[in-house]
Amino acid sequence: MPPPHSTSDRKIPTYIVAPPANRAKDMEGYVGFANLPNQVYRRSVKKGFDFTLMVVGESGLGKSTLINSLFLTDIYSAAYPGPSQRIKKTSKVETSNVHLKENGVNLRLTIVDTPGFGDQVDNSNCWQPILEHIDTKFEEYLNAESRVNRCSLPDKRVHCCLYFIAPSGHGLKPLDVELMKRLHDKVNIIPLIAKADTLTPDECKDFKKRILKEIKENEINIYEFPDVEDEEENNVSKKTAERVPFAVVGSNMILEANGKRVRGRQYPWGIAEVENLDHCDFIPLRNMLIRTHMQDLKDVTNNSHYENYRCKNLSAVTAGEGKKASSKMAGKNPLAQFEEERREHEIRMQKMKSEMEQVFEMKVQEKKQKLKDSEMDLQKRLETMKKSLEQQKNELENRKKQFQVERAAFEHVMEERRKNDTKKSKTLKPGRLFASPGHD
Repeated sequence: MPPPHSTSDRKIPTYIVAPPANRAKDMEGYVGFANLPNQVYRRSVKKGFDFTLMVVGESGLGKSTLINSLFLTDIYSAAYPGPSQRIKKTSKVETSNVHLKENGVNLRLTIVDTPGFGDQVDNSNCWQPILEHIDTKFEEYLNAESRVNRCSLPDKRVHCCLYFIAPSGHGLKPLDVELMKRLHDKVNIIPLIAKADTLTPDECKDFKKRILKEIKENEINIYEFPDVEDEEENNVSKKTAERVPFAVVGSNMILEANGKRVRGRQYPWGIAEVENLDHCDFIPLRNMLIRTHMQDLKDVTNNSHYENYRCKNLSAVTAGEGKKASSKMAGKNPLAQFEEERREHEIRMQKMKSEMEQVFEMKVQEKKQKLKDSEMDLQKRLETMKKSLEQQKNELENRKKQFQVERAAFEHVMEERRKNDTKKSKTLKPGRLFASPGHD
């Protein structure tokens, strides 16, 4: 007998498959492994399920209201208000743990919200706490798996990210593009158009096309719906995928509409019903997120995003402690990584050698230029000193010549005087040499 399927409107029966006691030939052919699906089912129901949902978007886009509408419970209430209702808003990531039970099935739901995201004047690196939170949960799960005695750690990895886009009608903001490009290889992204009741059906349709176009142009990978073997389920999945990004409306109010009690928002022109396909995509989103694709979201997280993180971190061990393994190293065996690192090291050393040679050559050229400049300066000083000495020499020669002329003239004058004195002494009378004063 096939295992029962759990739905929200059906009680969970317990099936015990037993061999028929009235037929011996059937007893001989019965082994019992057909009961394995029932064993797995009962064990899963007893153990319960973990699911972590991250909501990202600016304040005032109805994130808290939509979460309450999705799970039909007051996860955010007056006692614990939503991010937009808090006085202090920071970019710090906050988590809320809720234990839900439906028809005997336990769901441990973790809501991760980012109050104050995108509300600062300077939003540089405002996505860093979100990325760190996702990596931290991956690291905790990896550490629990790597222990000798592995303990049963609750799965707190982020399985899905609901990214709320403001209903501006002008496409994605640069902040939206930057954050989704950093998140798409770490978590399943499901884009939502918040407060879709502010757009007309035509505006909403055009806005969806513009968002999908920008997502494709920026090479952002959002969650892809898997192909299933069942044709009917495959058609439903394709119809749901055509509604991405989901235009949603959230409300906690129960109103009267056409004699029925519905969740919706009251306006002067009428009621925007939350669970009406003509008004918004809330029902396809809820069915996809909870009823049909919750397990696939967990599988993609475990088999794709977590495996990429695990491979990078384990590759970093072979690359050396404290080093980050590059993306091209992921998935390679240690010998291939060692060979790749050796080639990279040789390339780095060759590059460093060429750079050092260039620096050395440049310094040599600078030194040569300095020596050349110094030589030219010394040469100029030498020429200047030579000219000065030559000038002083010429001056001394001129003074020497002038002195010799003056000396010759002086000696000539002295010679003439001597001769005159000699002549005078010969012509004087001897008696007159001692004449008394008064006589001529």
